[in-house]
Amino acid sequence: MKPEIKELIEISRYYGSNKDFVIAGGGNTSFKDDETIWIKASGQALADLNEEELVSLSRKKLHILSSGVYSEDTVIREEQVKDDLFRSIIGPGNNMRPSVETSLHEIIQYKYIVHLHPTLINGILCSRNAKSLTQKLFGESVLFVPYTDPGYTLFKKLESEIIAYRRMFSHDPQIIFLENHGSFVGADTTEEIKQIYDNIILKIKEQVPPISDVTSLPYNPILNKVLPTIRILLSEKQPGIIRYRNNSLIARFYQNQQEFHKISLPLTPDIIVYCKTRYLYIEQSSTAEKILDSFRYQLPHFISEYGYLPKVFIIKDMGIFTIGETFADAEASLDVYEDLIKISYYASLCGGIKFLIPEQVAFIDQWEVENYRRKVAQPTTSGNKLNNKIAIITGGAQGFGAGIAESLFALNMNIIIADLNEEKGKSFASLLSTKKSQNRAVFARTDVSDAESVRELIITTIREFGGLDLIISNAGILKAGGLEEMDAETFSKMTEVNYNGYFHCAKYASEVMKLQNQEKPGYFTDIIQINSKSGLRGSNRNFAYAGAKFGGIGLTQSFAMELAPFRIKVNSICPGNFYEGPLWSDPKNGLFVQYLKTGKVPEAKSIDDVRKFYEDKVPMKRGCKLEDVMKAILYIIDQEYETGQAVPVTGGQVMLG
Repeated sequence: MKPEIKELIEISRYYGSNKDFVIAGGGNTSFKDDETIWIKASGQALADLNEEELVSLSRKKLHILSSGVYSEDTVIREEQVKDDLFRSIIGPGNNMRPSVETSLHEIIQYKYIVHLHPTLINGILCSRNAKSLTQKLFGESVLFVPYTDPGYTLFKKLESEIIAYRRMFSHDPQIIFLENHGSFVGADTTEEIKQIYDNIILKIKEQVPPISDVTSLPYNPILNKVLPTIRILLSEKQPGIIRYRNNSLIARFYQNQQEFHKISLPLTPDIIVYCKTRYLYIEQSSTAEKILDSFRYQLPHFISEYGYLPKVFIIKDMGIFTIGETFADAEASLDVYEDLIKISYYASLCGGIKFLIPEQVAFIDQWEVENYRRKVAQPTTSGNKLNNKIAIITGGAQGFGAGIAESLFALNMNIIIADLNEEKGKSFASLLSTKKSQNRAVFARTDVSDAESVRELIITTIREFGGLDLIISNAGILKAGGLEEMDAETFSKMTEVNYNGYFHCAKYASEVMKLQNQEKPGYFTDIIQINSKSGLRGSNRNFAYAGAKFGGIGLTQSFAMELAPFRIKVNSICPGNFYEGPLWSDPKNGLFVQYLKTGKVPEAKSIDDVRKFYEDKVPMKRGCKLEDVMKAILYIIDQEYETGQAVPVTGGQVMLG
């Protein structure tokens, strides 16, 4: 890698990882030498940019954009310009699309160009006094460009402005401010670019007091009944993910219609790309019923007027909400809309807010380039029915539970890892979420034997994702022993976790699933208990565990009958022995050790003897594996007819008659 490219990637990530400067796939960076320009590909994010996401182009071939003759028809012209951009590509990256801003980066005669959308800068650039304020703060050393439609029109406008600037100052501007858009900074080193941006921010802070003391506001429990319903109301094919935010700054703007008006229209192109052009405001907020009645009334009028479902909605005294096809989509929209709120706040301190006018909005909304950016931001569809759905896995921090959680996450599900082991759970969720994916894993400390803890788990799931599609009641404990060894306290604890815990999960999860089904009666959800072969037949000197598991199948059959009208399928999976997990293999408390100590296996003298004894009981001569259980889970979810079943996954050790 060229040292200059390494520096380009470093400064891209430096600003891309700071939401005060750029959000989601916004902004752009480039480096050029005498012959080649390297620029971020369209739709890629600066935060994790790598060399493969840069497009290299011939500077000589790019010159045709200045001298070429293009159609007067805007659509045809933009296609012609795009074709010339593609013809300029050289070397690696020829399968990626160059940023539409490539021509802008090319005409500015500095090695490095960093184009960002800093919140504080845009607070001025989206104000009515943008030009006078930038001149007051920075004098004639900067170039201010009034709002111009992006693409070729902006390129030609900026080209003429730079040529005029060169005639006046004999060099190119290092700072360019684009009204209602963002800033360009150019220099021959990345360190100088950082210094310039630092100075810009410092000067603006002297003029405009930065937002401070923003405090998070509490989550309103009314939303527990509201969000799952809205999630379904706003779904087209498959329900999306709802993200939520509420703080003292946001609260300034949702108090009434007058305040909402200040954040009701787009200010920059990115807002249109990620949040669309209109946002739904719900002023009713006293009860869940009133919120939903208002939402149901306003939604068809919104769709009739604007032609699409809202991507952003605001509920008075509750917060701002976004819905997306994926977690990453909804989160990006939430970040961008909160940025709109901050920009509006700053702009109001700078003489008033200057929204984009309808013609400007329409151009961006219909522009092929921005539609391409939207497309790049979305995951490729694979026909995966689990894609983007929401699942809870109790006991999900280790063993079978962790394997199930990881497998579902790999299938693009959003997951809540519910477990008592906070250290392992947080670490595991963090590990999964660092993967470059559109979905998210979250940890919630949960004691399934405690009803209130499980209720809080469900609330956390709604707060994080907006609803629930699947709960896997996997958490369990096992301590072997016959009647002589088993004490009442241990028996009760095993019953509370293995039996009561399943009841708590089914009770609170089904409440959310029913709400979703009421809005879409054909929508299926699943409650799955990870039971055991010990739930299918008695287990010698292991009655406390087997009794709870037998009872679990009784619960499954009963829940299934009760919940079938709501399309909530309830099933148990009964795995054989999972020897690789900590339940069996833990060197201190694993079942191999327990069974050896309690003499459950006659004549066994070692752990290997215990293991062989149990493997010999299985016709397939091995223990149950994660992939065996996952096939059963995926079958249960996929089918829409079976409920109340106990599905054995035992290698033939237990055969149903």
